[in-house]
Amino acid sequence: MNPVALVSTPWPLFNRPSVQLGALKAFIRQKLPGLEVNTRHFYLGIAEDLGYDLYGQISERTWLAETPYAALLYPDRIDIVERFWRKKALRVPFVNDCDFCALCRALEVSSSSILDQEDWDRYILAGFSICFGQLTSSLYYIREVKKRAPTLKIIVGGSACAGDMGQSLLNCFPEIDFVIRGEGELPLVHLIKSLTGTQGDSRMVSIPGLVSRHNVLPDQEISQISNLDELPVPEYDDYFNQVRSLRTNKTFLPKIPMEISRGCWWRKSVNPEGASGCAFCNLNLQWHGYRAKSLNRTISEIDSLTKKHKILSVSFMDNLLPSKGQKELFEGIKKLKNDFRLFAEIRATTPVETLASMGAAGMHEVQVGIESLSTSLLKKLNKGTSVMDNMEIMKNCETPGLPDLTGNMILNFPLSDNDDIADTIWNLEFARPFRPIKGVPFWLGYGSPVWQMPHAYGLKRVGNHPYYSHLFPPEVLRNLSLIIQGYQGGVRHQNRIWKPVKKKLQEWKTSYYRLHDTPGSGPILSYQDGRDFMIIRHRRNKSNDMTHRLKDTSRKIYLFCQTQRSIAEILARFPGFGEDKVRPFLQMMVDKRLIFSEGDRYLSLAVPISGLLDGITE
Repeated sequence: MNPVALVSTPWPLFNRPSVQLGALKAFIRQKLPGLEVNTRHFYLGIAEDLGYDLYGQISERTWLAETPYAALLYPDRIDIVERFWRKKALRVPFVNDCDFCALCRALEVSSSSILDQEDWDRYILAGFSICFGQLTSSLYYIREVKKRAPTLKIIVGGSACAGDMGQSLLNCFPEIDFVIRGEGELPLVHLIKSLTGTQGDSRMVSIPGLVSRHNVLPDQEISQISNLDELPVPEYDDYFNQVRSLRTNKTFLPKIPMEISRGCWWRKSVNPEGASGCAFCNLNLQWHGYRAKSLNRTISEIDSLTKKHKILSVSFMDNLLPSKGQKELFEGIKKLKNDFRLFAEIRATTPVETLASMGAAGMHEVQVGIESLSTSLLKKLNKGTSVMDNMEIMKNCETPGLPDLTGNMILNFPLSDNDDIADTIWNLEFARPFRPIKGVPFWLGYGSPVWQMPHAYGLKRVGNHPYYSHLFPPEVLRNLSLIIQGYQGGVRHQNRIWKPVKKKLQEWKTSYYRLHDTPGSGPILSYQDGRDFMIIRHRRNKSNDMTHRLKDTSRKIYLFCQTQRSIAEILARFPGFGEDKVRPFLQMMVDKRLIFSEGDRYLSLAVPISGLLDGITE
């Protein structure tokens, strides 16, 4: 039986294998044990040849990532592509000084060398996983593979192939024979059986989830596994073998990608028309519904993968960790007694006790869906969270022993107004002691709720982002549906009203890192507890530290509000103090930026300087 090749092209992060390829290979080998399946991480070879610094800077920026291979795809348009590159490369380290034509030549040479290492004629099928930033590189490699093996069948899948996007790729690029519209495992196995003659002729057999030139699927038809525990552990051997073959001065310790779930459990309705999830999000187009692995399966899988590959750095690739059983999951991971270094994406409402379990298990960094510091804007985004929620998790993640927080603030979101901006600027002053979040301009994603209902958000003339016109010829582009969409409607207005926020974000970043430029400098806003009194310390730039001493009931109220509390909860906890004394005290703390308030809820902002979670539940 002829083998199958599964390919991932530039520009994923080079220091981890493709979770898509690993999962697909394991599943195919489970269902077709006699079949040879080779996964090819072409991006790792490109990173080795270019240098990891240059590769990393390009891979982190989508438009830069799509540009060099567009020039290789359409060499007669290189002048147009190069002008776009120069515009997007301004002030990007390692990229700004890069000679674009020399880069393209280097990529062409390196790509040819990588391709020529394979005997493509011996394969029955080559599958390409196309996700964010991989479109032009995948199309280039597909074209080059077809030149080497004209009869080889090519299949594509991934997030960039969901819905009409995959169909448009099939229509525009004759080198592509099949498209997987949703999840890949079941359609791919069925296709291989068809191609090998064990399930009939692939031109005649209708395979759910698979689109071909002979089989147009009904809208939204996909085929996926209902129980993720039935999936085998991903196989990353090919990637780790490639890492071991790197030149001595190019070696590194990779990270292991791992998925606990598929889809997103946050699926509340945006409006009566039925769109769901965060208004801006299009990360779950290839899945229907939400599924998660069991607790025991997850723990056994992380144990198996890290033991096998002798690696302790693990990145959970879930769009959002499962909402249930998080504390128990990380308590179970801790029992493995390994010094893990973990990363995951979590929700802002994650309790501090769960964060503590994560930290104890080895979670060093979490990405939190902050998105905004205006509650009115969070409602427009359909986040289901408040600024108070965001402020609490940002504060908690400054606590020694808890994971570091990274997060984004969405700028220029349609329907943002002056009240949203004023609210954001006010709340930013309270967030300054915490790790800064990054401002990211809103981009319209194919399939997102905003894209589905553009008029509800004041958008018009929605279509492929105009930047694609620099990458594809007009006769090709007009027939493509692509993942980044452009629009008209309020763009200049949003750019104007968000300028003060951008300035505040830069000030926040500068101030925070100046105060942390000395090793061991500690949290900016912290407290020491003396049992019947406490001392709050606020470190400041170019000024002496400010200290505050709280005694007796004032101290108790401050510790009680380490978790957000309503005024009713505070009064019930301290009935002898009286509302006439509680409210002035809380307002004084708010005025000093030591407590954050939203409506009738209050949150203390100082974190314990030592002793994880000291006093938090007092």
